[in-house]
Amino acid sequence: MRKLLLVTAAASLAAIGGASSQDATMSFFVTSVGSGKGADLGGLAGADAHCGSLAEAAGITGKTWRAYLSTSDTDARDRIGKGPWFNAKGVKIADDVASLHSDANAITKQTALDEKGEVVNGRGDKPNRHDVLTGSKPDGTKIADQTCGDWTLSGAEGAAMTGHHDRMGLDDSAAAKSWNSSHASRGGCSQEALRSTGGDGLFYCFAVN
Repeated sequence: MRKLLLVTAAASLAAIGGASSQDATMSFFVTSVGSGKGADLGGLAGADAHCGSLAEAAGITGKTWRAYLSTSDTDARDRIGKGPWFNAKGVKIADDVASLHSDANAITKQTALDEKGEVVNGRGDKPNRHDVLTGSKPDGTKIADQTCGDWTLSGAEGAAMTGHHDRMGLDDSAAAKSWNSSHASRGGCSQEALRSTGGDGLFYCFAVN
């Protein structure tokens, strides 16, 4: 009888542990495609909707998605929920906002996958697509005049701060290795301008729930 009680108790504890375990379904990805209009994403609302439609097409439903983008009055770090976040392969990217913006995050070319679970081209690939739109400083706060008109511009005017999802650049500086704040676009906010410096109008998406 005692043995049966111990087995039952162990089973109950296992069930509780399973119920409280983290949901490792995809809650982070790099968009496989941008808007097609450079940094004109239709503002934050348009960018969020793009995240949601890509996730749904990939079979992930029931989540609220937010683009990791800052604007003139919004910090990207405040838009993305509390974490933890996992990529399409179930690899944890970060536990929370603080670890995401520290050396503790797990963002690399191998883990910063798109919504289909595929690796996004980086430095050395053709074409290079490692410039990811963020408009942010390394701590995830807004950076002045580098959001392409709060993600509404697609011409020769404006600039957008980008990060390197593959953590690689022209040198070994912190900026070159930054996932969210490497350098601004050059030549404006058009698709052509973004591509000329190694981007394609892609951005990060995080599930807030």
